[in-house]
Parts: sequence; structure tokens; C-alpha cells
Amino acid sequence: MAHYEKNPFIYDRTTGEKIPVSKEVRDTYYGEAARIRMKEQAHGRCVCPQSKVWACDGDCLICEYRRSGDLASLDVPIGEDGEDTLMDMVPSEAPAIESIIADRDLLDRLFARLRELDPDADTIIAMWMDDGNVPDRAIAKALGRPQRTFADQMKKYRTELRRIRGF
Repeated sequence: MAHYEKNPFIYDRTTGEKIPVSKEVRDTYYGEAARIRMKEQAHGRCVCPQSKVWACDGDCLICEYRRSGDLASLDVPIGEDGEDTLMDMVPSEAPAIESIIADRDLLDRLFARLRELDPDADTIIAMWMDDGNVPDRAIAKALGRPQRTFADQMKKYRTELRRIRGF
């Protein structure tokens, strides 16, 4: 043990070399490796024998002592019939079809109301679809309307469309 304290090192598994370091560096390095190893052992994913602990670097993915432990594949059949998998239970990030239909219906109603309010609604809608951040000034210019007049009209339109949306 005295030799270990006098010449601290970190063992590099890939090269088989013992790299001399300070005691503080060694203690930090192996402290983190031990934390990882103990967590993996608690889950049954590490079966590193005590005689090889000194070589543990915490890189469990490439370690010869790694086991599958309590991690189950998402493709493993579960349930009584065995037809379901864990993957079937993972919630989808995609919006529900009902939400998509409701949003589309709302958008159609908003566009229809805009068409009732402004004869150039299709041009406005097309510009919005090309660039969702198109400024009112650019739309007014494209329509050949004075910017201030168009801004006042859009303020009224937006108030009306918010009422349809419910806020």
C-alpha cells in the first residue's frame, strides 16, 4: 500500500499503461469510477470482481464485466398474450389526430372570416404561408394600401379573429 501512495497512477485499459498522476487526480478519477461501478452493480449491470476494481475506469459500455442487468429491451413481448411491447406503452410525441382536426377546422374558420372582412384575404393568407413572420408593412405595400390604414384594418381583423379563437 505504501508503494501505491508514493506512486499514484491511473490505469488505461485500452493501452494497458499505468499513467503517473498526483494523488488528488487519482482519487478524483477512481472516486467517480467507483460511483459509476456501484450504481451499475446495484442494477446488476456490473459483475466486476474485487480483484479487478483497480482497473475500473467507469466506462461500462466497453467493459468485459458488463451485464444486461435490469434493463429490458423495448421490443421484449409483455402481457398475457405477448403481443404488446414496452415500446407500445411509450407515449407518442405526435399530436392526437383529434387535435390536428380541431386545429385545421379552426384555421379554416379563421380564414373564412378573414375572407369576409377583407377582399384581399387570399393574398394576405398566401403571404403569411410563405413567411409566417411577414410584417404588416410588407403586406400593405404588396396590396398597394397605405401602411397606417392597413395596420388599423389588421388590428380590427385580429381582434375579430381572437374572438373566434376564444381569447
